[in-house]
Amino acid sequence: MSHNPVPALSSSPTTTEAWWASRRLRYNIGLLVAGLLGFSLYILAVDRCIDLRAPGDWEITIFTTVFQGFAYLVMIAVANLCYNSGAWSERMIRPANLARYRKTIFGVGFWFSVLLPFLPGVLLLVDCARHAGQENKIVL
Repeated sequence: MSHNPVPALSSSPTTTEAWWASRRLRYNIGLLVAGLLGFSLYILAVDRCIDLRAPGDWEITIFTTVFQGFAYLVMIAVANLCYNSGAWSERMIRPANLARYRKTIFGVGFWFSVLLPFLPGVLLLVDCARHAGQENKIVL
């Protein structure tokens, strides 16, 4: 009985680009979902800041929503430029275990990218909790 071994992954530039390109849609869907959920967290944080009477001008308007949506689209474009560093790093490092390297680098980059949009809401919640009830106090 002959056994056909699994063919080794190729590290040729064409194969490298194809591997990373085949996951770009998944990456971008993750970014879009994370952006919507991150903005939802931000809305909840603003509402919480109002409830805590934290200092600041707390409001979300159509203008601020459109502005933040546009800014997030720009950030998605920047994230996609950074996504190219996966294929670039693969060509530079030439890992011995290509499958593990690709899985690890894609996973780290993906989760970093999809968790980042939650940072503004989390930081706002922490800041508002720190300054709860100080709306009319002047701090020198």
